[in-house]
Amino acid sequence: MSSTSAPVDADGKGEAPIKRVAAASLIGSVVEWYDFFLYGTIAGLVFATQFFPTSDPTTGALLAFTTFAAGFVTRPLGGVIFGHLGDKLGRKPMLVVTMMIMGGATFCMGLLPTYETIGIAAPILLVALRMLQGIGLGGEWGGAVLLCVEHAPDDKRGWFSAWPQLGVPIGLLLSTLSVRGLGFLGDEALVQWAWRIPFLASIVLVGIGLFIRMRIDEPPAFKKVVRADERAGVPAFEALVKHPRATFLGMGARMSESVTFNIYNAFLVAYVATLALAPKVILDALIVAAVVGFAVILASGALSDRIGRRPVFAAGAGIAFVTAFPIMWLVDTKDPLLITIAVVIGWAFAACMMFGAEGAFFAELFPTRVRYSGMSTVYQLGVLPSGAVAPVIGTSLLAAYSGQSWPVAVYVMAMAAITLVSLAFLPETRWRDLDSEEITDTRVKAGAR
Repeated sequence: MSSTSAPVDADGKGEAPIKRVAAASLIGSVVEWYDFFLYGTIAGLVFATQFFPTSDPTTGALLAFTTFAAGFVTRPLGGVIFGHLGDKLGRKPMLVVTMMIMGGATFCMGLLPTYETIGIAAPILLVALRMLQGIGLGGEWGGAVLLCVEHAPDDKRGWFSAWPQLGVPIGLLLSTLSVRGLGFLGDEALVQWAWRIPFLASIVLVGIGLFIRMRIDEPPAFKKVVRADERAGVPAFEALVKHPRATFLGMGARMSESVTFNIYNAFLVAYVATLALAPKVILDALIVAAVVGFAVILASGALSDRIGRRPVFAAGAGIAFVTAFPIMWLVDTKDPLLITIAVVIGWAFAACMMFGAEGAFFAELFPTRVRYSGMSTVYQLGVLPSGAVAPVIGTSLLAAYSGQSWPVAVYVMAMAAITLVSLAFLPETRWRDLDSEEITDTRVKAGAR
């Protein structure tokens, strides 16, 4: 697709191109997050017994969630590699490659023999594929959001950058529905063989995503950098050296969103099982949360165009902070309706509100020449001390405090506090001039607006 195929404004932007770009970013993001969330859901239900057999269920769950964390550990590597190449060679080709990596790793997971069949090689191969998933997702996120931010009109960057973020609730919805549907085959069938089906089926989504992404164009902001021969030599290094404040405070801002997502998703899947509840209880709650989260992400992205990125982001972190204890209390009632309400509050409102605003926010913290690398570093390095270890920390806290859930609530609150403090020291980027090295106001550049 060429950006000249439809009416454009003076900056090479237009409604028709950005709508096609948003659609392409969304479908690719759905594929990537479906694959990533599917692993988290199956890890809590199947992998502990099929790949890490042990007489202690808690130990098996910890081992399974350790492999869950392995995907997060390699996400920064993917962010650095594809951020560098994306700032040097372009956003589009990186999104094609990352989708192939992610989709291929997920498909191969569906073919893996279990521990019973090949012994220790089974968990080793599982970890290796999970790490490939992380590399693919690490490079995917920044490019998908950038396509929308750099194509979008200045006053709609929050709205359009929220569209690739929808891959999270849609990916969660599809992965959860697929596992929930397999429940009709019975729990034994799910554990023994049916869990492979959604992994293998992901190849269909990958094919659709590749077809759409091959038809999009590079954004105008990147083309300007290429024409002016202003591409950075080592983008990730330049982002760290020249923009350390944005990088490290951005990572701090990432904490709450990442922890709430993974505590109220992967961790709760395993925790609800310790309450002697059927898996469908938490799976149904996640389905409802995914549907609500879809609307919250779009609303928060649009709202960030009106009142700013920081207020919307801070509101999500504030919700996470004040609801941490009530959410765990609701889960501990063992009542399916109250558990659903808890997950909707924590996952759909707190986490998704932050997620809807952060795409444009993190992109606008950096100039075009290092934007892919900078925002990927913030997003993917920021996940290591937060979302990567959240299920492990949650499970460890349960074990250390005799199954009590209040320490998990304290953990969620602490991460929310870090985010709120980080946001207080970051600049508002709503009207950033994307062509400038500094965070300057496009309204000043354009005159009255």
